[in-house]
Amino acid sequence: MTHLYDLLAAVADGVDPGPFALLRRDGVDHVDLFTGPVDVAERLADLPLPEGGPGPRTLALVPYRQIAERGFDCVDDGVPLEYLTVTGHATLPLADLLAALPTAPVVCADAAFDVDDDEYARVVDRVLAEEIGRGAGANFVIHRTLHGTVQGAPLSAALAALGRLLRDERGAYWTFLVHTGTRTLVGASPERHVSVDDGLVMMNPISGTFRHTGATAGRDALLRFLHDPKEVEELYMVLDEELKMMAGVAEHGGQVVGPYLKEMAHLAHTEYLLAGRGTRDVREVLRETMFAPTVTGSPMQNACRVIARHERTGRRYYSGVLALLGRDAEGRQTLDAPILIRTAEISPTGRLRVPVGATLVRHSTAAGEVAETHAKAAGVLAALGLGPQASTDGPYPPVRWADDPEVRAVLAARNAPLARFWLDQRGPGATVLPGAAGRRALVVDGEDTFTGMLAHQLRALGLTVDVRPWHAPGSAAGYDLLVVGPGPGDPGAVDDPKMAALRTLLTARLDAGLPTLAVCLGHQLLSGLLGLPLHRRAAPYQGLQREVSLFGVPRRVGFYSTFTARAGTDRIGSPYGPVELARDPADGSVHALRGASFAGVQFHPESVLSRDGLAVLAELLGQLLARPALTAGGGPVGG
Repeated sequence: MTHLYDLLAAVADGVDPGPFALLRRDGVDHVDLFTGPVDVAERLADLPLPEGGPGPRTLALVPYRQIAERGFDCVDDGVPLEYLTVTGHATLPLADLLAALPTAPVVCADAAFDVDDDEYARVVDRVLAEEIGRGAGANFVIHRTLHGTVQGAPLSAALAALGRLLRDERGAYWTFLVHTGTRTLVGASPERHVSVDDGLVMMNPISGTFRHTGATAGRDALLRFLHDPKEVEELYMVLDEELKMMAGVAEHGGQVVGPYLKEMAHLAHTEYLLAGRGTRDVREVLRETMFAPTVTGSPMQNACRVIARHERTGRRYYSGVLALLGRDAEGRQTLDAPILIRTAEISPTGRLRVPVGATLVRHSTAAGEVAETHAKAAGVLAALGLGPQASTDGPYPPVRWADDPEVRAVLAARNAPLARFWLDQRGPGATVLPGAAGRRALVVDGEDTFTGMLAHQLRALGLTVDVRPWHAPGSAAGYDLLVVGPGPGDPGAVDDPKMAALRTLLTARLDAGLPTLAVCLGHQLLSGLLGLPLHRRAAPYQGLQREVSLFGVPRRVGFYSTFTARAGTDRIGSPYGPVELARDPADGSVHALRGASFAGVQFHPESVLSRDGLAVLAELLGQLLARPALTAGGGPVGG
């Protein structure tokens, strides 16, 4: 059934019209209608993308449980990866669709959150204390779900809700309804997760939430929000995490554009745009970017563990994606995938679910995060008759504060302290370090894909780089540099397999006197091997930018750490020779160290927060690699 009016007539008669999807993309005045059969796939790689002319081929509903494809933890609720094979496609003028959709009020009963406000506040406090406070990560998204029952015909109610979202919501990346026969999803997602078009991979991290009740946000309150350190740091952290993802799917990583202000009916967000060139199959791009840190946290792998530990229920489609796969006029693959947030799921019997979450960071308060979940759900709940519509007081169309000169200036100023490496286009060879060409580096990942960004910076300095996980690092023979990278966890845990494996790697390299660089967790473990005591900070340094003195030179760098080594002097002796330390004058925290064949940094030189990160790396590598290159067998060239 491909004709809109036939489809709507069937719904009005109480007949299921078969699977279909209606979606409107941001900034267009039409809606796409897709029809076709629905099937279930086990893996993203199984989604069909047949050859043929240009256009959409497959619309997939990707549940959160697919994160298991990456080997990450989740509560497996068995929700399927459904996909609609597009056999019919029509383009409908928005005005015509709005005139045809049902307008009867949506009525829902027995609506309540599965986790009430008080319990959600307690969960927030636990995550802040037990996870962020103990080094498990920088930020985590914990969700809860409003349950209820739709009165009357569920599909008619979903179509009416779609009409209200199309009329009343603004700023959505996709506004959509997808009906598979087993479920109906209706929502207005503000956030593109990932898209691919003409080989250009784009991601769109959105974070920071300004709540307002009027048709137009108050300017002074908005400016206070834009200056709020919590909101600024929250966006920086998800920007870093999505840059990690771009490092894996774009050949030269992602270039940062923005930030921008996204204004919606009940709230406003801040956002960046990331872009980079890639050649991967779009299904691989989907797999490697499961799922957005804006709905999970960072570092990603440990965020999934934290989610499973504190939520204890499956997420169904919340924080997954809708994914439209197709081909362009030249036959190249295309992808457009918004995140499944601000979305209601309705069963054929009328059972309603509206999931919503908040991003918890070190500055979070329980009351603030409770309020944020209510604000984020407000648009969908209003469309379902469970909350007030946004106020229509004030000018129409509403004032766009994104065009206000002061708002634009405040947003632009956010980039001043950031690393230009990720903001500027770079010509080939522009940052190559003398003597680095032809040298090889092995980066060992401690479960934080910051290592992908680190690899891009090392390559930009001229090295050939391999990245391997801590549990399968392989041999370091033949590598001119071993980099023991970052990751979550307590470096003092003697029985932790990861800590033991990384200590073994470091010890072997130190004993051999071969060039070694340790970053964050790696630095903490190296410090311990050198005899320095480790301490847990009273306040976590998660997503914190500081200017520190590194061996007499002031450097602005970004920290993601809860633990630190401390020392009372600037030089110590060690089993591996004398060690020079760059310490905090206030408490002796060791920000960096260096010896004859090794160096360590507590901060992340690869982070977007490390304005001087590339310069620091270049200086340390210039010292570590000031010796002959190694052959594949491990000996020096010509030796």
